[in-house]
Amino acid sequence: MSDTIQVVCENLGRSIEVEGGSTLALVADRLPAPQHPYLAALVDNRIRELDFRLYRPATVRFIDITSFAGIRVLQRTASFILQKACRDLWPERRLRIRHSMGQNGFYCEVEGLEATAEAAGAIERRMRELAAADLPIRHTRELTQQVRARFAAEGFDDKVALLDTRPRLYSDLCTLDGLPGSFYGVLAPSTRCLDRFALTPYYCGFLLSLPLRTAPERLHGNVRQEKMFDIFREYQSWVEIMGVPTVGAVNARVLAGDGGSLVKLAEAFHERKFALVADAVAEANRTRGVRTVLISGPSSSGKTTSAKRLSIQLAVLGLQPVMISLDDYFVDREKTPRDERGEYDYEALEAIDLDLFNDHLARLMRGQSVDIPRYDFLTGRRTWHNAPLTLDERSILIIEGIHGLNPRLTPSIPDERKFRIYVSCFTSVAMDNLSRIATTDNRLLRRLVRDARMRGADALATLSRWESVRRGEERHIFPYQENADVMLNSSLFYEISVLRPFAEKILREVPDTVPEYDEARRMLCFLDNFTPIAPDEIPPTSILREFIGGSSFTY
Repeated sequence: MSDTIQVVCENLGRSIEVEGGSTLALVADRLPAPQHPYLAALVDNRIRELDFRLYRPATVRFIDITSFAGIRVLQRTASFILQKACRDLWPERRLRIRHSMGQNGFYCEVEGLEATAEAAGAIERRMRELAAADLPIRHTRELTQQVRARFAAEGFDDKVALLDTRPRLYSDLCTLDGLPGSFYGVLAPSTRCLDRFALTPYYCGFLLSLPLRTAPERLHGNVRQEKMFDIFREYQSWVEIMGVPTVGAVNARVLAGDGGSLVKLAEAFHERKFALVADAVAEANRTRGVRTVLISGPSSSGKTTSAKRLSIQLAVLGLQPVMISLDDYFVDREKTPRDERGEYDYEALEAIDLDLFNDHLARLMRGQSVDIPRYDFLTGRRTWHNAPLTLDERSILIIEGIHGLNPRLTPSIPDERKFRIYVSCFTSVAMDNLSRIATTDNRLLRRLVRDARMRGADALATLSRWESVRRGEERHIFPYQENADVMLNSSLFYEISVLRPFAEKILREVPDTVPEYDEARRMLCFLDNFTPIAPDEIPPTSILREFIGGSSFTY
């Protein structure tokens, strides 16, 4: 019999004895039946599959769909099951998971397949058969040349390209009923975890709806998000035309010495978009008297630089842009509302001094001069500008902040006199055809780098607040995104390659003694897939300069 070891089980709040070599799944079986099935576990603050074996004392916390880490496990596993179902039905057709939709839905396409109700029904039935069969998902570590050969035999050129541009001696491989895959993160132990989902026709492809993290008994609804969908489609089409739809393709261009041209292409595309939006604002000013532009978006989406670049384009058209940041209207830190966990909720609308903001807005619209506050993120206190703002007949007031599209922010301005812009980092490049890069990961990297450089926050502080930020976004920002007149994609397909060295340095400082260690390690493993690009050729007006420094704008 194996020696016993002590395991501190955080779900129980006490230690238990288990036999050395026991899998996490066996340990989980000794716990009371959970409300939702366990999908993985954190072992000494590092996420592991449930087939992981324990040979020494450890601290373990089992996770389910209600955690951000758990929902990612379910998403990856569902993607693998979807690929297996499509492979069984149409072996010669390639599945592409394009992007996320809503809180937990994914848009996907099967190459050359018409998106009919019959096709959706066939895929869903096969997925349910696979789930009911409780097929194991196996994980191995093999020589990269062997993994590459497996992928090449299946025609997975996207995965081969990534292996070729980021060479390693060994690589991780997962298999489902003989189908090889790689998903850059932990998967559930078997297909049985996917007990609730739906697949329906959606535009030219299909919408895979999964349970909600906040309400696992409910599926993501088929909510029409035409504006966001159009943005994703436009950028995906563009990166494919440019020949950089996946990380492997971007890496290959960088290794070939073409990184500088990638920067120039991406920045030129952004400049063209800002010019088009400025044209739309000028037309709205002429035809319906718009004098207020509201720019909203989640954390680290590039709202501030977007506002400044739009201002330049509006000035070219003969208008006089005047900017206000909602961040400067934060109440003093001790007056900030707290969330259900007792943490400061900076994403709540009540974190803004609405009375002062609307008083200033009314006075500006009457032609009066107003002294605008300045919020100091280091002290959590409000200071004041020395230069008052005043509007004239050519002025366009640009207000940027996360609550820009919330009707409660500007109740005194008629809707027809507002022009609403939603900015987010809709990441257009994918790891491969099945593994999309989450926009939240892209934004987190930006925020890590910016907070360390400008706000005196190390990686641990930023990571510890990130879940609260995301919960706040789900409540206060995302519900209003389709109110926008225009959506802007602030992502740059080369940017993670630039952010990598900046982020790696601060992520390595997170110790393994804190829960945030797993997220830091996940992000480090993620970044390792990107060939670095030096920031030398990034222009000083780039959105990326807001985060890495070197901008010609004042923040």
